[in-house]
Amino acid sequence: MKYDKVLLAHGSGGKLSHDLVREVFLPAFGNKALNRLDDRAEVSVPGTRLAFSTDSFVVNPIFFAGGDIGKLAVCGTVNDLAMGGAQPLYLSVGFIIEEGLEMDILKKIVASMQAAAREAGVDIVTGDTKVVEKGSADKLFINTAGIGIVEEGIHISGHNAKPGDKVIINGFIGDHGMAVMAERQGLSFQSGIASDCAPLNKLVAKMLEVTRDIRVLRDPTRGGVATTLNEIAGQSSVGIVLHEKELPIRDEVMAACEFLGFDPLYVANEGKLLAIVPAEKAEDILAVMQGEKYGENAAIIGEVVSDHPGKVVLKTAVGGRRIVDMLVGEQLPRIC
Repeated sequence: MKYDKVLLAHGSGGKLSHDLVREVFLPAFGNKALNRLDDRAEVSVPGTRLAFSTDSFVVNPIFFAGGDIGKLAVCGTVNDLAMGGAQPLYLSVGFIIEEGLEMDILKKIVASMQAAAREAGVDIVTGDTKVVEKGSADKLFINTAGIGIVEEGIHISGHNAKPGDKVIINGFIGDHGMAVMAERQGLSFQSGIASDCAPLNKLVAKMLEVTRDIRVLRDPTRGGVATTLNEIAGQSSVGIVLHEKELPIRDEVMAACEFLGFDPLYVANEGKLLAIVPAEKAEDILAVMQGEKYGENAAIIGEVVSDHPGKVVLKTAVGGRRIVDMLVGEQLPRIC
């Protein structure tokens, strides 16, 4: 590797995160399930296909408009399972708590986790707690893992995108990252910005009722829409074209990004999914999504092409074209 020490950017979800996985973890742990590098692993036990995922949450601050670290921990793992078309069933939770954390804060976060689990229809069935000395952690870190069942006929993976497919997103881009950054920096915006943190498994189930031939589902968290689409383009060896004028971005989020010097395409989301679907099914899937709570502002934002495999290109509002690369460096540390 180029680096002899771990950098913040190794946790960004961008290029250095991918380098870390490919150069350190895959050589040690590589196997058929892990090597696919999807949002979750798919493993089989006799008669059942299981989806299995884990995620750790270190967001700073632990409370922000629209959510908190507890809600984030439940929704994040539920969504990773749902991105494989799985029905999430059970979660584990591990708490790493800094000595001195107020008990009322912990209770509030636990209550938030239970509310999120109830909405998603999952149970938290096992867990662990560790307390470390004051100064050895920042208030509270949480890990969740989850399992779910994948029904027959569902084969969703980042390797499945095909030229001609359409790219759909279920709503506005960049809300979560800007909500956390505003809270962290003590910024206020006239119309307010709130995290989009939400469980998406029920939305995915509705989409699968239209067709089980959904090629790819991904939640564009760290690294944002740009990095996630680059991952898919690389896994499937295809090109992806985005249309700037079709990208759903709130005016206040765009203004915040311009003020802080961020590109919303790289800002984290926690209640969004990217779906790559056959063109002939795109309008039907879009209509179903727009009828659901977490898909009301869904839009078709691009298509898969055979040109420029492994790259994402943005068609700008003025008719130009620019390459949208994977995130390099760290834009917003500890965003989830």
